[in-house]
Amino acid sequence: MESAQSKINELTDRLLYYNRMYYEKDSPVVSDEEYDSLMKELTDLEAMYPEFARKDSPARNVGGRAAEGFSKVTHIAPMLSLSNAYSEEELREFDERIAKGLPGEEYFYDCENKFDGLTVVLTYEDGVLTRGATRGDGVVGEDITNNIRTIKTIPHRLKQDISVTVRGEVIMYKDEFKKLNAARELEGLPPFANPRNAAAGSLRQLDSRVTASRNLDIFVFNMESISGYQPKGHYESLEYLKSLGFKVSDITRAVTIDEAVEYINKKGIDRAGLPFEIDGAVLKVDSFAQRERLGMTAKTPRWAIAYKFSAIEAETLLKDITVQVGRTGVLTPVAELEPVRVAGSVVSRATLHNEDNVRIKDIRIGDRVVVRKAGDVIPEVARSLKDKRTGNEKGFEMPQRCPVCGGKTARIEDEAAVRCLNPDCPAKALRRIQHFVSRDAMNITGLGDSLVQRLYDLGYITDCSDIFTLSSKKEQLKKLDGLGEKSVENLIEAIEASKNAGFDSLIFALGIPLVGKRNAQVLAAHFADIDELISASAQELDSIESIGGKMAESITAFFTDEDNLSMITSLKYTGVNMARAENEGRRQADAAFGGKTFVLTGTLPHYTRDEASKIIQELGGRVTGSVSRSTGYVLAGENPGSKLAKANELGIPVIDEAMFMKMAGLSDE
Repeated sequence: MESAQSKINELTDRLLYYNRMYYEKDSPVVSDEEYDSLMKELTDLEAMYPEFARKDSPARNVGGRAAEGFSKVTHIAPMLSLSNAYSEEELREFDERIAKGLPGEEYFYDCENKFDGLTVVLTYEDGVLTRGATRGDGVVGEDITNNIRTIKTIPHRLKQDISVTVRGEVIMYKDEFKKLNAARELEGLPPFANPRNAAAGSLRQLDSRVTASRNLDIFVFNMESISGYQPKGHYESLEYLKSLGFKVSDITRAVTIDEAVEYINKKGIDRAGLPFEIDGAVLKVDSFAQRERLGMTAKTPRWAIAYKFSAIEAETLLKDITVQVGRTGVLTPVAELEPVRVAGSVVSRATLHNEDNVRIKDIRIGDRVVVRKAGDVIPEVARSLKDKRTGNEKGFEMPQRCPVCGGKTARIEDEAAVRCLNPDCPAKALRRIQHFVSRDAMNITGLGDSLVQRLYDLGYITDCSDIFTLSSKKEQLKKLDGLGEKSVENLIEAIEASKNAGFDSLIFALGIPLVGKRNAQVLAAHFADIDELISASAQELDSIESIGGKMAESITAFFTDEDNLSMITSLKYTGVNMARAENEGRRQADAAFGGKTFVLTGTLPHYTRDEASKIIQELGGRVTGSVSRSTGYVLAGENPGSKLAKANELGIPVIDEAMFMKMAGLSDE
């Protein structure tokens, strides 16, 4: 009995951790098959020993809880998950249950893609989008309306004035995923594991401009409720939603389970050629009346099932675990593998994400492991094969000293990341220089990562400012393998040209933690030069739209570091431009909104808040999040909230969208 209780507690804690990583951190650490296997084990044990089942058991709940930072949304009805199948046998058992539940009746299945993204719930009132929310735990989700509005394929107004709630899957296309990870690498940020994580992380941004930049898409796959018109079946409901303006999931009808199995087998073959990720296929009984008779369990409907494809995997030997140090000092464990072909390419290294992942999966040096392509893109170690252990395997512990510089390391509070604390760590310095010269930063053509590495190893450059002294080392450079006189001349010209790359490019190139390309543009529009930015208080930075508290603290911390200030002084001395261009400043001063501060509140009829903010900034104004006596205008839409009351109290001019468009020159009225 004690062992049963102990096992239930162990499984409960483990599954709750997996739920938190998947639903709240958008960072799954186990495959669906492994998760479902553990869940089945827990469910079986709880059925045998119900007295030991905990109140927080994941077997009783649908998913994760709503994340902090977004207001909570209670769904009109529980957004249930589907039961899973991993074999043809399980599909046929499902069909037998359907036949038994509908004795003597004819029925057919709607077969659909099982998109690998984030489920959202969209609510429309009288044809107007009023709310977008995540599924959350199935009962309570997160209000992400502002972010939802940035997805171009989600209609803001339907073609009929009808009230309807739908469920859909927000996805990121494979090509967009590759571009995003390339950009994150330039910013010194860890890559997303797969498109699903990227889509989920994009929708959970507090700054909806970040969401807008990610080029997300959606496929609506379910009608949850509707006023007036009542369709008889699933296919009819999606056709109607399509006529309203929704982008809906494609459906293939299967009259028999044999046809459904044939659909799934073909989909498994074809999925690699799809522009987006799917992790399976879904079968649903079409008739709503038959669904009603079949009913539901506590967690899943009885009339549908999801067939899950196995991840593309291969077995190999984990020879060692090394630690990679990033630009911001984050230490990442990396599996060094016996080369193995996975999904069409040879893999010799794979991410282990963080030390929690290694511990939870009990991965050891010398293990036989299963490697898979996460999202068919990034290699990762899925699991170790414990039954193949010889006893010679060794455990792994994250080093307390940086493997590059020997400096102390520390785990970041509330995160899984371990960071090198030495500001002079060579690995951090090298990554910082590589970031500085990259295309989205100072864009120095010809100075790629490998050449930076060579010049760093030779001692020609030790920090970013040294790049602008390379002209004094022309003769030494010409003697390096692969560099001739013409190449060196071109490199020196590119370095000289980069001095005027732009103020926003410089800010991004400095590598301030948490400050990406778009944030750098916001800061460059707000401050005239680097000295103004350095002098800004955390409070002032926090008041800038899209910056926020954590980023403000990161910026002020960066500019109080003596080494960073010394580097900036050196860059100034070499002639790097650290101010907005004169014509940019003149254009902004003369623009319609030059020098004016705006606060936006409520929902505008034709513009998202991000679109309006961009117009204001392009015309020389700035946008803040709170009303004060220095506010120039409050732009108010529907349901404006407390900011409107504050504006009236302080006597701040309040304008509507029509007046805003007129002031911006966007209207002829």
